[in-house]
Amino acid sequence: MGAASQGAQVRRAAVIGSGVMGAGIAAHLANAGMSVLLLDIPPSALTDGEIKAGRTLEDAAVRNRLSISAVQKLASSQPPALYDTAFIQRITPGNLEDDLPKLAQTDWIIEAVVERLDVKQDVLARVESVWRPGTMVSSNTSGLSVAAMVEGRGEAFKRHFAATHFFNPPRHMKLVEVVPAPDTDPDITARLTAVCEWRLGKGVVRAKDTPNFIANRIGTYGMLVTIAAMRRFGLTVDEVDALTGPAMGRPKTATFRMLDLVGLDTLLHVIDNVRERSDNKEEQEAFARPPDLEALRKLGWIGEKAGQGFYRKIKRAGGGSDIETLDLATMTYAPRRSISSPVTEAAKAAKGSAGKVKALLFTDVNDNYAQFAWATVKEVLLYAARQLGHIADSLVDIDRALVWGFNWELGPFELWDAIGLERSVERMKAEGDAVPEWVDAWLSAGHRTFYRTEGMQRYYAGGDGEWYRAAGEADVIPLAGLRQAGRVVLGNAGASLIDIGDDVACLAFHSPNNAIGGDILAAIRQSAEEVSRNWRGLVVANEGRHFCVGANLMLLLMEAQNGDFDEVDDIIRLFQDSMLGLKRLDRPVVAAPHRMTLGGGVEACLPADAILFAAETYYGLVETGVGLIPAGGGCKEAAIMAASRAGASGDIQPHLNALFETIAMARTSTSGFDVERIGLKRPQDRAIIRGETRIAEAKRAVLELDRAGYTPPETDARIRIAGRDGRAVLQLGVEAMRLGGHISAHDAHIGRKLAHVLAGGDAAPGAEVSEQYLLDLEREAFLSLCGEPLTQVRMRHMLATGKPLRN
Repeated sequence: MGAASQGAQVRRAAVIGSGVMGAGIAAHLANAGMSVLLLDIPPSALTDGEIKAGRTLEDAAVRNRLSISAVQKLASSQPPALYDTAFIQRITPGNLEDDLPKLAQTDWIIEAVVERLDVKQDVLARVESVWRPGTMVSSNTSGLSVAAMVEGRGEAFKRHFAATHFFNPPRHMKLVEVVPAPDTDPDITARLTAVCEWRLGKGVVRAKDTPNFIANRIGTYGMLVTIAAMRRFGLTVDEVDALTGPAMGRPKTATFRMLDLVGLDTLLHVIDNVRERSDNKEEQEAFARPPDLEALRKLGWIGEKAGQGFYRKIKRAGGGSDIETLDLATMTYAPRRSISSPVTEAAKAAKGSAGKVKALLFTDVNDNYAQFAWATVKEVLLYAARQLGHIADSLVDIDRALVWGFNWELGPFELWDAIGLERSVERMKAEGDAVPEWVDAWLSAGHRTFYRTEGMQRYYAGGDGEWYRAAGEADVIPLAGLRQAGRVVLGNAGASLIDIGDDVACLAFHSPNNAIGGDILAAIRQSAEEVSRNWRGLVVANEGRHFCVGANLMLLLMEAQNGDFDEVDDIIRLFQDSMLGLKRLDRPVVAAPHRMTLGGGVEACLPADAILFAAETYYGLVETGVGLIPAGGGCKEAAIMAASRAGASGDIQPHLNALFETIAMARTSTSGFDVERIGLKRPQDRAIIRGETRIAEAKRAVLELDRAGYTPPETDARIRIAGRDGRAVLQLGVEAMRLGGHISAHDAHIGRKLAHVLAGGDAAPGAEVSEQYLLDLEREAFLSLCGEPLTQVRMRHMLATGKPLRN
């Protein structure tokens, strides 16, 4: 049975423990289409509300109170735990006493109670009392002994038990550490891996049963050495966060902002767990509680949940707020300050994570900031190398755990390669550091990196001195690898057409932020011609951080401010013609967007015959936020959707009203599944949970359309429109919003323009018009709005802040 089939076998699941993690895991199981039983303990006392309502401790609503409350909170959780709030119906709340027998009807039971070994052992004993042989059981422990949890349990139960450590929040964090116990059946480990990867869309690493497993073990060690180096080099909280964020290939939350988010109490628990379970004196000392952290704990300044930690937010008297930073020397707060130096500026200017870290470390090795950065990086690299074979058998699993669990751009061994393995080891030795024997032996054998690539295949170093083939993620088409292997058919600075096999090509954007400019539009036109001549079909997808954030706003603003509206007109015509050409291509086209897909990014998807949304896709026509309307075919396609939903003779207006509201309010989806809620999903479009497979899935969809005898859309298709009466209805709603003070006068002006385009201008109600007619209306309205001073203010504000302005 294949991995995907193994994952599909899990239809019913149960989660025990309805706290933040348990409820979040239950929500993500529901996202994956499972029926989920969420259990917690029955309360021992009534609330005041229950007493007033005349309830007793025997009432089901009381006995299930904890799990019912957890399910209710999921509907409004931030960030959203559910892809679609309708999925909440897949979760059934219950309690661990009355509903315990129901566990026998499930395929997978996940224990997610408090992180105490005795409590977990008690829960698992109760689970075993009703356990059905063959059912998988796992614990969401973050680092307790997996073997100790099932001490005293039966042999069959032990064979079906392992840890599945989800990271918080479970929907959004990719990592799951699968940790088998000594008695775990390898088939169960494989089944758990398959369901996490294929059904839940997670990245799985195999960890050993050691304290805190992989990611937390190395990640918290990195925080501890950072705090120690901070004292050694006399740096402030602001300085450390400026150096340990993107400059080091890590998230903007860096070190201390991350600690405030996670909570100092959580970090100290992880530190204590390693120290108390380790029999290595050196490691016990490394994981001792830092005095600074202990002082903060005693004060209760443990982070955001306490209102203050290393940072705190202070409200201004006249409104708004300021962020203050803790001075650890005086234990007082002061205004946060920005940090700038030659090495930090060099890191900002460098391209890519590897370039940034090298700039930080080596621009000036005598700089205090550079020495601090080197000290912290060096310690993490050496620690990770010492852990190979102890916490994980593969350095790939160590790297992936930090990338997927801590959002590092590069894992420790990838980072080591990036800064130069040989060069850095020489420096470590010169500074008196002990380098693990296997690393020394690896270099002595003539190797200069931990990873190497041959064609499409990647290999990694084993601790035994051998190269091992790195297993790629199944059903993943790696565009970067294909480019390196010479599979680029054509391209320019903005996009490439890549051969992805079976006579299917993929058009991949790779401009900064994948913003659509002249280079991408040129690549679209050239790709359409090439695919028409020589290929079975086209996939539109990429591996960027986001699919596409829209059109090149800076270019449009510059032309508008210069009054060169003929140039703006040419740009929009080119955009429209490129998208229309893609739509009318005589080969099937499937788009596979992911993450931010906004404005022009949506318009680049709408010409496709089908769209496969990654689950984490935030999709919307957001042009009103910069004072414009969609003009690359977005309004035209919305009018087509309204007409299609109304049918040949139905009323277009209700469908048009909904789409008008979505575009006017610049609404975006909270997931690929949520695109339907905002009205931009078509019947042939769908969402997939395992985002890494979206390109392979899109390729399959292209081939299926081709095999079915693909027929392109008619070039002379006519679209039934609402006309001037429909426009009046929309504009009446706009005016009511303005008079009610809900929108500004400029919002109303934009809304009237949008209504004019979506309804079909001055045409008669029910008239049938061409696509080009609607595109001309789009372009005219867009040009008019570009000349508005208030629109130009919105454009400047978006470019300066990344946020929309409602002026």
